[in-house]
Order: sequence, then structure tokens, then C-alpha cells
Amino acid sequence: MKIVVYGATGMVGSRIAEAAVARGHEVTAVSRKGTEVEGTTALAADLADTNTVTALAADVDAVVFSIPTDRTGGPAQPTIDAHRAIIAARPDARVLVVGGAGSLQVGDGLLVDAPGFPDEYKPEAQAFTQILADYRASEGLDWTLVSPSPMIGPGERAGYVVGTDSPVGDSVTTTDFADAIVDELETPTYKGRRFTVASKS
Repeated sequence: MKIVVYGATGMVGSRIAEAAVARGHEVTAVSRKGTEVEGTTALAADLADTNTVTALAADVDAVVFSIPTDRTGGPAQPTIDAHRAIIAARPDARVLVVGGAGSLQVGDGLLVDAPGFPDEYKPEAQAFTQILADYRASEGLDWTLVSPSPMIGPGERAGYVVGTDSPVGDSVTTTDFADAIVDELETPTYKGRRFTVASKS
């Protein structure tokens, strides 16, 4: 497959690119600076440049967006707007979005609204809750959104379990998360849906 990975130098995106390359896929690694990523073709581009997104999508099988909101104190709205523009453009390739855990359902509400959810993560969680709603309302777009477990970080491959709208575990390693994403690209199961991933304990 030909796969474009936006955010390919980040904690999660780098693992996705690495996993895809390891399986023999042709990967274009997109970052703001166009930083070289081993085994890929590096490209400098921004999520908000919808024309580049659609141009890249026209020649590949899938585009993965692994880009969080601004974590330096800036507003989250530009990330929402960028995804809305992508939805409106309806790229030809499959779109897979790395979302957040805050939109997962816990009891009668969402994790982002549960007691104890860290305040510093709420803007990003709320933004990706809206982004998920926007993709669910879209038409004519081949999309999937993947939410991690409430805790995600570097770690070894342990194997993973999947669910749909509620957490299936407390944590997931970036290695297991990337494996789940590439598995989904290779064997689509959640087209037009969200799924979530946790590492096996």
C-alpha cells in the first residue's frame, strides 16, 4: 500500500510510519519541517494545507493524520477547522485520524467530562470530541478515527485489544497502537466508525 502519515515525527506518528515501513508499505512521512524518517519519503506540509492533503490523497491508498492540537497554549480551533476543510474536500484516499481518549463513553457521559480528567488535557479532548462528531456527520468520505486508551506512551509490543466507543483498558503503548492502526489499514474493519485500542495486560 501507499500510505501518507501526517505527524510522522511525533510520538505516535513515528511509530505508525515505522510499523508501515516494516511491513513493506510505501510511506510518505509528512511533518512541518520535512524531517527525514528512515525508510520513507519525507515531505514538509501543514495539516491546514488542504490542497496538499487532497493532492497527496489522489495518489495513495490511505492518509493518516496523527497531529494533536497546539500544546503550547494556543487555541485548538485551528485543528478543528483543518479537519472540517479535509472533510469538505473529500479526499480520494481512505482517511484515518488519530483522535483522543476524551471522547470515549464512560457510564452515561464522556471521559473528558468525568471527575478527575486533567484540566490541561481538556481543550484537546474537547476538540477531538468535536472532530469525531464532524466525521460522523460527513458524507462521501472513507474515514476511520482511532482513540487510544486513557494513557498512551512508549513501550514494548504486548498485543492489543479493540473496542468501539468505550475504553477497553487503561493504557496502550505506542507500539501496540501503531500495530492496530496498520492492521486496520491492511484489513479494514471500522470504516465510517471509531474504534479504540488498549494493550493486553
